[in-house]
Amino acid sequence: MGEIYLRALLLDDVESLLDLRLRNRSFLRPFEPIQSDKHFTLDGQVEAVQQLVENWNQGAGYGFGIFFKDTNQLIGRVNLSNVVRGAWQSCTIGYFIDKSSTSRGLMTEAVRLACKFAFEEADLHRVQAAIMPQNIASLRVIEKNGFHYEGLAKYYLKINGRWEDHLIFSITKEYWK
Repeated sequence: MGEIYLRALLLDDVESLLDLRLRNRSFLRPFEPIQSDKHFTLDGQVEAVQQLVENWNQGAGYGFGIFFKDTNQLIGRVNLSNVVRGAWQSCTIGYFIDKSSTSRGLMTEAVRLACKFAFEEADLHRVQAAIMPQNIASLRVIEKNGFHYEGLAKYYLKINGRWEDHLIFSITKEYWK
């Protein structure tokens, strides 16, 4: 089913990840925190993947690459971050996809697969998303995956150098299909 699969990013993926980041640098700029120039180098991507691997090993986060099934091409990322156990059993989700792969339902599928992992493998109870109101494509992804609107967080994250309001959504195991 579907055109894509998710898997943990590994050091073997850093060249593909760097290529993805470079090709989409200006496309993603309005939706991301300002990244250092080092982030857009091979060393920067090695550090990023090493952090993802460390987070995975500690159960603090799960960083996935989004790959086409037929070519194994890396086309995006989805992250389950800020994992908190105990009474909360929750995480936040963030994601991006290559500009050439938008408007095809691929990110909707990737978020669905990440939530499946969160609930069925990581044994989390809640996944939260924070999205800027003007990011219509991302809002559609969350809506299609059954997330529920919780409210507006004023000046929530510093994105592209500005403190931006975000709409907060979540889904719990009880609502997962």
